[in-house]
Amino acid sequence: MSNVQLIIEERAADIGNFMVGRLLPFKEKRTVGPFAFIDHMGPTYLTESENFDVAPHPHIGLSTLTYLFEGSIMHKDSLGTEMEIKPGAVNWMTAGKGIVHSERTPQYLRDLEKMLHGLQIWVALPKELEEMEPSFTHIEKDDIPHWEQNGLSFKLIAGEAFGRKSPVPVYSPLYFLEIKSTSAQKVTIGADLFGESALYILEGSIKSDENVFESKQILIAKDSKLCEFEMAENTTVYIFGGEAFPEERFIFWNFVSSSKERIEKAKTDWENQTFPKVPGETEFVPLPPALKNFK
Repeated sequence: MSNVQLIIEERAADIGNFMVGRLLPFKEKRTVGPFAFIDHMGPTYLTESENFDVAPHPHIGLSTLTYLFEGSIMHKDSLGTEMEIKPGAVNWMTAGKGIVHSERTPQYLRDLEKMLHGLQIWVALPKELEEMEPSFTHIEKDDIPHWEQNGLSFKLIAGEAFGRKSPVPVYSPLYFLEIKSTSAQKVTIGADLFGESALYILEGSIKSDENVFESKQILIAKDSKLCEFEMAENTTVYIFGGEAFPEERFIFWNFVSSSKERIEKAKTDWENQTFPKVPGETEFVPLPPALKNFK
């Protein structure tokens, strides 16, 4: 019997001056464990006159995880943080009761040709921590646990699995894994997973229950403990999931919360510009008109 409950195709989404492939949320599956949102950025070639520029925008009730394959992004936030992220490192920003940040091509790259490719992820906070103080953590590439096993390369980008723990300071039981193959390999890792689980194919293909799945697909598992599949050569997959929360999470624009009323307050606060400011930034992303009348 197949362990694949749902197959999600990557869908194009516009985040301002940049198109991305949206993976979560999906109408039939809003969250996987605490993971509430995943965007696949690029790969995109940017000319000397093109840059990645996302003006200051707010978040509540979540942590963001940025992980790049190519390129560089300068993160600035209302805590006063200014941190460049490069491939293999992790930027982990916890919004809690409210934070504002911008994401831009670093100044030294703005007049050069460049590539940008990576993942941007939102992880919902437990209900009791949704109003915690905001924070920011940067983890360097070499500090991410990585190892070779059965002919495969593993990275534990966040959370706990395989008896290892990432230094990314998560707030609920979860895992976010990278697995790479150079030759065809069978993968059996269900014993090391828990809760809800999904697999995203970045490149290459996998076979599960005699079905072949290609890149830009997410497979939602019926049972994470039955996670077994075959990777083709030169394939990269990301496996993410963990314990689901007992309460539903509502997602509207950049806000995640267990309370619709809290989202309404965040909308009002952003329209009134009472969120904290990002030092040195004067622009901001306005609340999309389509969301203003949500009830």
